[in-house]
Amino acid sequence: MAMAALRREGRRFATPLISPNPSIALRSSIIPYEEPVSSGVRCISTQVVRNRMKSVKNIQKITKAMKMVAASKLRAIQTRAENSRGLWQPFTALLGDTPSVDVKKNVIVTISADKGLCGGINSTSVKISRAVHKLNSGPDKENKYVVLGEKAKVQLVRASKKDIELVVTELQKNPLNYTQVSVIADDILKNVEFDALRIVFNKFQSVVSFLPTVSTVLSPEVVEREAESGGKLGDLDLYEVEGAETKSEVLQNLAEFQFSCVMFNAVLENATSEQGARMSAMDSSSRNAGDMLDRLTLTYNRTRQASITTELIEIISGASALEG
Repeated sequence: MAMAALRREGRRFATPLISPNPSIALRSSIIPYEEPVSSGVRCISTQVVRNRMKSVKNIQKITKAMKMVAASKLRAIQTRAENSRGLWQPFTALLGDTPSVDVKKNVIVTISADKGLCGGINSTSVKISRAVHKLNSGPDKENKYVVLGEKAKVQLVRASKKDIELVVTELQKNPLNYTQVSVIADDILKNVEFDALRIVFNKFQSVVSFLPTVSTVLSPEVVEREAESGGKLGDLDLYEVEGAETKSEVLQNLAEFQFSCVMFNAVLENATSEQGARMSAMDSSSRNAGDMLDRLTLTYNRTRQASITTELIEIISGASALEG
């Protein structure tokens, strides 16, 4: 009797293990066995959120510090940029700034920054330079690049490596001054043949805005040709020239000095725009980090509250089971 009862009990417990559908039995055998989730997983999830909050706080501290550094540099360089604007204006009145002049050899001087994290200021300079290159392209025309700044070099090398004539980087490693820029301008004039120099830079307007600008400096030969054709460029008859220099020599000296002055102003304007754009970008990054921190704090509090509520329910359920 006892053995018969044991066999009946064995059949009763073994019946649910045999599935009438083979596919269900196969699928259940493929799915791995999962252990019950312990309460420690809830602690791990809150720890992950806490680590993420800590990293966001550190990033926010860095962006706030970079904003303060950019603000201090902006105040120092903005006054110099504004004072340099009056340096090239007399030359423009005499020698002109005519972007529409048609010449064969164009040299596009692209001024950018060596560092990033300053918004789209570097991409804007490269975009304008490519547009000027495309606008002045033709069967009998030659366009070359002179690049100032690491960021513009990285972008232009990809598609226009053969057109890059000269590259200058780490321009702002030391405080900018006219002597430093004039040496670079003299190097460009000696090593690059041109009929017109198209200087592309970002003119500073305010902390949150800058204006992409193209300044044109013509060679002395082109200025003299425009003057002989009846234009007002290079008209030196209204001025008294001292010494035994000819008109060509005077125009040569004036064109070289004009290029160095325009370059000095362009470098200062672009550096000011860079610091303003970096200050604005770091301010936006700090605010975004604050918003992310608020969302993570809310997630952390919800997760912690859910964990506490679950534990309380388990304690009450256990106490009720003991009393029952």
